[in-house]
Amino acid sequence: MKLKEKFKIAGQRWTRQREIIAGVMERCGEHVSAEEIYRLVKEEAPEIGFATVYRTLRLMKDCGVLHKREFGDGRARFEAHRGEGEHHDHLICEECGRVIEFENREIEELQRYVAKKYRFQMNTHRLDIFGRCSVCRKGNGSK
Repeated sequence: MKLKEKFKIAGQRWTRQREIIAGVMERCGEHVSAEEIYRLVKEEAPEIGFATVYRTLRLMKDCGVLHKREFGDGRARFEAHRGEGEHHDHLICEECGRVIEFENREIEELQRYVAKKYRFQMNTHRLDIFGRCSVCRKGNGSK
């Protein structure tokens, strides 16, 4: 489902500015910072300021349309909410900042098992694994 439909379902007005910001977000894909989105929005609509971009991203996050992610480098990034049952986790390279998404059914099942074992009602979860990607390890002679 497109961001526009998700946003309307959440009961929010759909404005030209929000349409431009959502369009840029959809073209950029995953893990995009507010600064990157603003730079691209500015090319299309120079009258839209950074505060408008950030407020719109925050509103989309609050409506459940976007997720805000932080990968340890001090920059928040945004990605579209994929929908119920569509979950992924991240491998984050601490050297180059590369983010690799992955899905693993066994990890998901283990997390549900642990929550059930401790009689814990899990609403949501995330798994971010930090380390060095193969490209950075190879570049430094490490294995």
